Amino acid sequence: MRISTNSHLTYCTNIHPGQDWMTTFDSLKRHVPKIKSRGAKDKPFGLGLRLSNKASEELGLGEKLSEFGKWLSDNEVYVFTMNGFPYGNFHDERVKDLVHAPDWTTDERVTYTKRLFDQLSVLLPEDMEGGISTSPISYKYWHSSNDATKKAFSEGAENLTEIILHLYHLEAENGKYLHLDIEPEPDGMLENSDEVIQFFSNYLLPIAKPILKNTLGMNDAESMELIHRYITICYDICHFSLAFEEPENTFVKFDNAGIKVGKIQVSAALKILSDTNGSDTGGNDSIWEALSQFNEPTYLHQVTEKVEGTVTTYNDLPVVLADKKPFKELRAHFHVPIFLKRFGVLYSTQDHILKVIEYLKSNVVSQHLEIETYTWDVLPTMLKRDISESIIREIEWFTAKF
Repeated sequence: MRISTNSHLTYCTNIHPGQDWMTTFDSLKRHVPKIKSRGAKDKPFGLGLRLSNKASEELGLGEKLSEFGKWLSDNEVYVFTMNGFPYGNFHDERVKDLVHAPDWTTDERVTYTKRLFDQLSVLLPEDMEGGISTSPISYKYWHSSNDATKKAFSEGAENLTEIILHLYHLEAENGKYLHLDIEPEPDGMLENSDEVIQFFSNYLLPIAKPILKNTLGMNDAESMELIHRYITICYDICHFSLAFEEPENTFVKFDNAGIKVGKIQVSAALKILSDTNGSDTGGNDSIWEALSQFNEPTYLHQVTEKVEGTVTTYNDLPVVLADKKPFKELRAHFHVPIFLKRFGVLYSTQDHILKVIEYLKSNVVSQHLEIETYTWDVLPTMLKRDISESIIREIEWFTAKF
């Protein structure tokens, strides 16, 4: 829904099961009207649509896409952003690092993303821009050497150039501006702002520019403008808080590098503060016990720690729980309800959301805001509530602060 002249707010439907189109559509019909009636009763309600590859393929069959468009219109709902990060099933089975598969070195990822853009271009209202968030190229631990990493970055850049050309031709055909929003996250090949900027300068720009020049007859400046127009960043607040980056600093760095933020995902990580100032573990027993309740087998829950200016990433929560090393502050990649600042002896990075909101009041960073708490099914029992009511509560909390 439009919450200001320049901003649309939604929630990401990766919260709902969606292994195929029937499951996806059933979930939307069951939850969205109720959420709209509370969150946007008298105005159109924006939706952050998540389609698995299978659901997207099935949506393209017969009249399903036009039927879905009619359902959106009848219910005063519009789609302006999609989550194209998870390719397969995202619920009720082990996901972990497979959330990155297939990665941007593969034709499968390119085909899937192009199809999503084709579908979004049909669903997107005429007067809006549209975006799709995606994997940060690949999963870091799938590439065991510097040469393998460089190869993955190069192949990723070549495939992203295919997307640039696809979006250029789509816009030429129908006038709709769409962008691909790369989403850095812990242990992705892009984790933080420095790695994003290095990827653009070392791989994407030098690889894409000559292809665009040869294909479209553009000069260097025109090619660079096109790259920055169609390849943008999904700034997930949870993920950048795990990188211990302050929002204003990151936004300024991206702006100075000419890199646009296509979408801001509103999310909060767990923050774990030591009772012993990092000197021993004995006084933290209650903290370790509370943190263990978030140890579940479906998703990766990387843990980060900043010591003397260096951020260390532990690849999953069980690693930290097994060692129980002394610490001052840890942050865990577990998307927790954004309206809660504290969970007993644990905290959240809600303060980063508030900093982003404050910055947005005087700076137009992105038109797309998407609440992304996808973990309701795997939260500790004490935090589980009715999903629709939980989404409504998150929307109401955010709009009250915005």
